[in-house]
Amino acid sequence: MSPAETPIGAYPRSRRLSLALVCLISLALSACGSTPDPAATPTVRPASAAAPPRGPAPQPAPARIERGGFERLSGWRDVDARGALNAFYESCRRIEARPDAAPMSPSAAYAGRVADWRDACLEAAFLAPAGPDAASARAFFERNFQPVRWGPTGRLTGYYEPYLEVRDRPDPEFSMAIRARPGDLLTGDLGQFIAGLEGQRVMGRAAEQRFEPYRSRAEIEALNLGVPLAWGRPIDVFFLQIQGSGRLIYPDGGQARVRFAAHNGRPYVSIGRILIDRGELSPHNASKQDIQDWLRARGPAAWRPLFDENPRYVFFSLDVLEDPNLGPSGAQGAPLTPMASIAVDPRHHAWGVPIFLTADLPGEPGWTGLVVSQDAGGAITGSARGDLFYGWGDAAGERAGRQNDPDARWVVLLPNALAARIN
Repeated sequence: MSPAETPIGAYPRSRRLSLALVCLISLALSACGSTPDPAATPTVRPASAAAPPRGPAPQPAPARIERGGFERLSGWRDVDARGALNAFYESCRRIEARPDAAPMSPSAAYAGRVADWRDACLEAAFLAPAGPDAASARAFFERNFQPVRWGPTGRLTGYYEPYLEVRDRPDPEFSMAIRARPGDLLTGDLGQFIAGLEGQRVMGRAAEQRFEPYRSRAEIEALNLGVPLAWGRPIDVFFLQIQGSGRLIYPDGGQARVRFAAHNGRPYVSIGRILIDRGELSPHNASKQDIQDWLRARGPAAWRPLFDENPRYVFFSLDVLEDPNLGPSGAQGAPLTPMASIAVDPRHHAWGVPIFLTADLPGEPGWTGLVVSQDAGGAITGSARGDLFYGWGDAAGERAGRQNDPDARWVVLLPNALAARIN
């Protein structure tokens, strides 16, 4: 869910363009020598809508055909593929408008070109709206795809769309704003100016003919930047920014949806990691629920300064919730399907690819399921790193907050003709 571009409204057009070019190139050169801060690695997943990981696209891990086909996949016969079929159909609706010769992703050669997916998408368009049973949905994938083993095992975490009680005006309980993107927040793609930096986005603001990093979380709150869309409980709003989207519940029962609009470009710092490093929580008891319990037990005097140690701030846009049975839009633009949509690293994967997973889920060791790559997240980096969308509401949040399997196994499904060319 890429941030929308915002003009430097205070400057004439010609001056804005030259200013942006000079500033972006300067920032690009300084960024090339930077190294990631290990302390910024989150233990709780950042927003699914956060910008994809920065840096040149790496080569994907080698893939090989899983000899013997689907019968070699342990647990495949137990998979209910209806959710994955619906998710794949929604992805196809975004794929079908693209030219045949276009790569599914410039960073994922294994996924081939759009033409390779046409036949499977065409059948999905007929089958999915008819509401097939589980066996028929599974047979669709067996007819149209071949399983391809994907590299090493990787970490599988979970995320969800939270429900938030909100108010139109602040009060002592509902005291933190859910903010719209400020008009002075600028975004640029460095690849427009320097080859090899495609996809590296920079956020900042114009200040006295300079391009500067945008303000930190503490400054945004202190200066009241960004129009308040609604007011929520501070702990709820903080975790909404981590999830990247949510459903707002008003006192009269009305609902709306907020989705990621932009972030301030500052690094994400996990408050879970901070609490572990301070000895407040143990590494094995630092789930979202554990962190929330710690915050609620100590009150504003503890959580206000702790929140400010994460300088990353997420802004939102407000949408009408037309269909409460549809999930929020992922990075591909397709609505996410509970237990059938996954966030991946777009430097390794294309959108719309079915993936057969074997992983330990809360209360379900050895779970197997079929999911579709439809989203991204700032902490989702690597060829076998995934974030499973659990759905919406408290039950989904409780499970997503406990999801953390370091050894999930991936098998990518590719259209038959494309899979045959990988050998």
